[in-house]
Amino acid sequence: MEGKKRMKELNLLDGLDLKDTLIGALGITFKELDPDKVVCEMPVGPKTVQPMGLLHGGASVALAETAASIAAALNLNPETHYPVGLEINANHIRGKKDGIVTATATPYHRGRTSMVWDIQITDEAGKLISVSRCTIAVVEKK
Repeated sequence: MEGKKRMKELNLLDGLDLKDTLIGALGITFKELDPDKVVCEMPVGPKTVQPMGLLHGGASVALAETAASIAAALNLNPETHYPVGLEINANHIRGKKDGIVTATATPYHRGRTSMVWDIQITDEAGKLISVSRCTIAVVEKK
C-alpha cells in the first residue's frame, strides 16, 4: 500500500502545465509532496518583490495558498473531489530582498468538506518570514 500512496504523491503534478499559471509565473517549485506535509520554494526577485524591493506580501500569500492547495489535493481522490481555497490569512514577520523562501504546509484539520492548513514561510537560514492559515473547501466533482 505504501508504494501506491507514494505513486499518488509523485504523480499529482504529472501532466500539469504549470508554466502558464501563477505557480509558473512566480517560479514556485515543489520539494516535498506528502499528505502530511508539502514543501515548496519561490525565488525572491523581480517577479515577487514590491516597489521598495522587499518580498511582496501577495507573493507570500500566493506561495502559502499553493502549498495548502497541493497538500489538500494529496488528501483527496482526484477522481471525485478537488480543493479550492476558501480563506487565507497571513502575518508577515520579516522582510526579504533576495534569495529563496520556503513554504511548509502542515494540517490542522482534514475533514470531508473542508481542511485547514498551517503554512510557515522561512528563508535559507530557517528564519520565519511569514505565517498563514488557509482553509480549503473540498468540492465534489459533478
